[in-house]
Amino acid sequence: MLNLTLALVVSFITTLLIVRYAHVHAHFSSDSDTKGVQKVHAHPVPRIGGLGIMLGLLVAATFATFNYRGGRLEETLLLTACAAPVFLGGFIEDITKRVSPRVRLLCAMASALVAYWVLGIHINRIGIAPIDSLLAIPLISVALTVVCTAAMTNAINIIDGFNGLAAMVSIFMFASLGYVAFQVGDSVVLSAAMIMIGAVLGFFILNYPNGLIFLGDGGAYFIGFMLAELAILLVMRNPMVSPWYPALMLIYPIFEVCFSIYRRRFVRGVSPSMPDGVHLHMLIYKRVLRWAVGSKIAAQLARRNSMTSPYLWVLCLSAVVPATIFWRHSALLAACCLVFIVVYVWLYQRIVRFRSPRWIIFKKK
Repeated sequence: MLNLTLALVVSFITTLLIVRYAHVHAHFSSDSDTKGVQKVHAHPVPRIGGLGIMLGLLVAATFATFNYRGGRLEETLLLTACAAPVFLGGFIEDITKRVSPRVRLLCAMASALVAYWVLGIHINRIGIAPIDSLLAIPLISVALTVVCTAAMTNAINIIDGFNGLAAMVSIFMFASLGYVAFQVGDSVVLSAAMIMIGAVLGFFILNYPNGLIFLGDGGAYFIGFMLAELAILLVMRNPMVSPWYPALMLIYPIFEVCFSIYRRRFVRGVSPSMPDGVHLHMLIYKRVLRWAVGSKIAAQLARRNSMTSPYLWVLCLSAVVPATIFWRHSALLAACCLVFIVVYVWLYQRIVRFRSPRWIIFKKK
C-alpha cells in the first residue's frame, strides 16, 4: 500500500501542476481540436496526463527497488525503462501532433522487444496444444508477443474517448492482475499492478468527471503496454494461471480494436487507421444519453461526457470479474469470452440501428 500511495501522490501532484499551469504550456500541450469526429470537449484541454502516471510509476518503483529485501522488485523499474520508446512516441505526438500512427506502432513494438531482451517477457502458451508447441520456437513466440503488445497499446488508446473511461477500465484490470498475482505469490506483478493503480488514480482524480486533463497518446500507450506486459509475465511465470485469464480480462479493449478493424475495412471499405465516430462508446454518447443531443453548452457536454463512461465500466467489469474469479479454469474463461463477444455485438447492433434497449437509455426529465 505504501508504493500505491506514493505513486498516487506523485501522479496527482504532477497532474495538478500540469492543470494549474496549463496556460503556460497550452500552445504545445493542449488538445485544441474540438471539431474532430471523436472530439466531445468544448474547450482546449492539456493532453499530457501520461506524464504524471509515468513519473508516479518511476518514483514508486525506484522506492520499492531500494527498500524491499524479499524479492526482485527491480524488475518493475526495468519494465518502466522498457516502456520508454512507447511512452515517448505517444508523448511526442501529444506535444507536436506530428508522429504518425505507424511510427507510434513501431515504438510499441520496440518496447516489447526491449522487454523481451531485458526481462525475457514473452508469450509461451495460449492453451492450445499445437500452437503452444510452435511457441517453443523463440522467433514465433517473440513475434506474437510484439504483435499482441502493440495491439494492446492501441486498444487502450482507442477506448480513451471520454472522461475517466480508459483510466477506470485500466484500474479494474490492474486490480485483477494484482489479485491473481497475490494468489500465486508473484511479488513483482503484484507490486507493479498496485503501483499502476496508484499512478492512474492520481490522474483520474483530475480527469473525472470534469476532464481537466487528458491521458493523451503517451498515457494511453503507456498504460496499454504495462497491462500487456504484466499479463504476459504473470502467465509466463505461473503455470497455474490459465492463458485464457488475460484474454477475458482484457477482452473489452481488445475486441473493440478487432471490431473497429472489421467495421472500417470490411463494412465501410476504408483504412483501419482512419478515425471514425461509431465506436461503441461514441454510440452510447450520441444515442443512449439523448437528453443533451445537439447541445453546445459546455456544462451539458461535460456532464453527458462523464455519464458515458460508467456504461463502459460496467461492460468492462462483466469480463474482468469472471476472469478474476475463474483465473485458473480455461474452459469457463473461454466460454465467458464467447458470451462477451455475443453481448457486445448484440448491443452494438441494437444501438447503431436506433433500437437501443430501453433500460439503458437516459432521458433528462
